[in-house]
Amino acid sequence: MERSRDSNMQNFHMQTQEQRISSTSIVKIQEPSIKIEPTVAGQFLRKLFQIVFYIQLFIVSILVIVLTIRGLIYASNTDRFHPKKWYPPLLVSTASAGIVSFIWQSISFHSPSKAIKAAFWVSPLLTCSIGVLYVLIGSPLSLAAGTIAVVFGVIQSLYACWVNARYDYAAKILTVSTSFPPVKTATFVILSIIACVLYTSFMVAGIGGATATGTALDILFIIIILLNFSWSMQVIKNILYVTISRVRYMNFACGVDMNTQIALLDTIKHLVGSVWIGSALAPVLGTIRGSARAVNLVEGDRDEFLFSCANCYSGVASTLIKYGNRWGFVHVGVYNKGFVQASADTWEMFERAGLVSLIDSDLTGVFCFFSGVAAGSICSLVGGTWALAVHKSYATEVSIYAFLIGYFMCRIALAWQQACVSAYYVAYAENPESLRFDATIPFRLQELQRYQVQQSMGSYRRSR
Repeated sequence: MERSRDSNMQNFHMQTQEQRISSTSIVKIQEPSIKIEPTVAGQFLRKLFQIVFYIQLFIVSILVIVLTIRGLIYASNTDRFHPKKWYPPLLVSTASAGIVSFIWQSISFHSPSKAIKAAFWVSPLLTCSIGVLYVLIGSPLSLAAGTIAVVFGVIQSLYACWVNARYDYAAKILTVSTSFPPVKTATFVILSIIACVLYTSFMVAGIGGATATGTALDILFIIIILLNFSWSMQVIKNILYVTISRVRYMNFACGVDMNTQIALLDTIKHLVGSVWIGSALAPVLGTIRGSARAVNLVEGDRDEFLFSCANCYSGVASTLIKYGNRWGFVHVGVYNKGFVQASADTWEMFERAGLVSLIDSDLTGVFCFFSGVAAGSICSLVGGTWALAVHKSYATEVSIYAFLIGYFMCRIALAWQQACVSAYYVAYAENPESLRFDATIPFRLQELQRYQVQQSMGSYRRSR
């Protein structure tokens, strides 16, 4: 067994090395290659959503400026709010998020196997640590948040045990797809993180201004700012996702190397509307699909009524995911499609190629999620501990804001790696016979088929 495993690993590394070598003999594309012209209606909708995105960004920016100025004026006339105790923990957490995110994406690129195992085991521990911090704070809100954090940490631990057998394949697919990253990827990641740090600091200023007065209307303003922040960070992540996945797809499918800067300019100029829509739909539909699979797993077939309800919910979720999934972003960038159409076309390709079960079991997205939770937890511990030491009443809200900042920052830093994996799967689905792909996916498909046969035989024996 050990010799066989060593032999397989040697073959895998040799295949990866061959891909690195073959990827160096490429043709460079200097011009934009947006190919498909959308319909008039599609152009109008995308332009409309693009305009709406920039308008709401402008309005929220004005709101943040007004709230910041008003909060500073109010703080200078009262002792209710202390800017010197509220802002530093969050600003330091923001800087920590940028540093941790960049270091982590570098680790996951150079040592995917170690990074994946670390993410799945460290994230639950850090999440439980946040729960302990909330308990130490002692307020009713913090106790509720601490309970949720501990339960979530336990769920993460159980999930990490359940998917333990998939770690090796996740490391292989991440290694193969990112073995030859686009030119200046590190530069784009650094610039994205710097932009996010500045944007986050700006949003934090507005939240602090609203916190200073603390009226019911200010609470509404904080919610609006947080929703805008979350959505904007998703858009930034998916702009990188579309750009990098397009560049990598061109390499996987055609053997050419596209200019990353041109791809980014194309995305910003033509595709922001589609990215904006996808940033709203993909997380929601992905959560629905994940919850449906969890319900099916927990429910099993013990109760006929619950089984039928779970089956119905799963069917609805499976239908919805066809029209809004992260794989669709690849076709958004490559073929200039709308997000819904791109998602439907991509999923149809997966079904034709028999890759749906492989896609469902892919851990790349979960790895990025766990990494984001781990980074968010680190930032939450930094900001929350500081706030607890200097002003206990600020600790709960500061730690929650810090968690969101760390989570989204890490997801943006890892977006290029997730995009590479998506491009690899989509390019493979379009042409599985291409010589540019090694045996990673076919070998995994054979393993899944053997597992499904064993499961079927086991169910048949139990039914008898």
